[in-house]
Amino acid sequence: MRADMLTSVLTELNGTSADIEASGVISTDGLMMACVLPAGMDEDRVGAMSAAMLSLGDRTAQELGRGTLEQVLIKGDRGYVLMTYAGEEAVLTVLAKPNAKLGLIFLDVKRAAQHISEML
Repeated sequence: MRADMLTSVLTELNGTSADIEASGVISTDGLMMACVLPAGMDEDRVGAMSAAMLSLGDRTAQELGRGTLEQVLIKGDRGYVLMTYAGEEAVLTVLAKPNAKLGLIFLDVKRAAQHISEML
């Protein structure tokens, strides 16, 4: 039931912008809780990569005196990966197109992460 509720939040998030290609809610230990991914994308890989990057981001923020990690943004020539905490036990990962309007995506992702954190 909870997975269905999470999936509906993700479906709504993906619908807010044509620039969002995929999204998932991942536990901080890398397990996929819910996702809306395109066909052919491996949810286990998305989960594992998100957990690894978040762990590294946490450590980097602490070691370099940047405080508590809020989000990780990765930019590649084929788009963005944005990871944001959704409560203390989960992460919202979003894949966006290279020409995405990041300001709007940040806003939508922040809202979705808040909603997810209230559900968990």
